Amino acid sequence: MARVLLFGPLRDLAGWRERDIAEAASISALKALLAEEDERLGEALSGPGVKVAVDQAIVNGDIAIGPRAEVAFLPPMSGG
Repeated sequence: MARVLLFGPLRDLAGWRERDIAEAASISALKALLAEEDERLGEALSGPGVKVAVDQAIVNGDIAIGPRAEVAFLPPMSGG
């Protein structure tokens, strides 16, 4: 099972911070599964500036995820 973590407004929107999900083999499959469960969360995960980290490393694009991967969705950051 992949462990999924949500932070900041993504966590608030979903109503959970951490879940184990067994069915997803890639980032796009995981996003699709989460969007199927919660359309608003799916839209937010695909929004501009949302970063994805797999096993604590930021990744770009769609990559395969293993059954024991940790996948974190990070909201857009602002700074000054």
